[in-house]
Amino acid sequence: MSLEALSKKCSVSRSMLSAVERGTKAPTILVLDRIATGLDTSLARLLGNEKRSRVILLRHRQQKVARDPSGWQRRILSPVLPGVEFEFMRTTIGPDVNAGVFLPHAHGSREYVAVESGSLLLTLDGTKYKLRAGDSVYYDGDCLHAFANPNKVPCVYYLAMDVSGDSNGTEHRIVGKDSR
Repeated sequence: MSLEALSKKCSVSRSMLSAVERGTKAPTILVLDRIATGLDTSLARLLGNEKRSRVILLRHRQQKVARDPSGWQRRILSPVLPGVEFEFMRTTIGPDVNAGVFLPHAHGSREYVAVESGSLLLTLDGTKYKLRAGDSVYYDGDCLHAFANPNKVPCVYYLAMDVSGDSNGTEHRIVGKDSR
């Protein structure tokens, strides 16, 4: 894929893509995620190497952590497996931090969020959902999605993503009576 094509697909400038490729600029987590999305893969695949084994134990010190200068971080809890586009992570967003808007993943991709502590403002295609400790939500990953912590205490949540998509055209929507 050319830099021009990737730039259009992931909404990251050609100059930034080139600088990241050459190692002259350290991208934010949001930029890394946009690049991964543009390549139809996960952030974990960009940061880690594929492993093949029946059992893969990732000790805390072995888990990749992506830190964003704005005050949030993602800890990758899942290994990168051959042919699998799944990612499981623990995210911590500091007080009053907006992590930004993430681009839609492939049609048929899925995301699951579970809030451990604090509260999270999740925005899906412009619709806001406030999640508190203990809440969880499922949504289609092929939408614009944003994560923010509007409170004065850190928010910790788990995110599981299957970004492989599907080709059968099945659509899913947010499930839950009281989603907003």
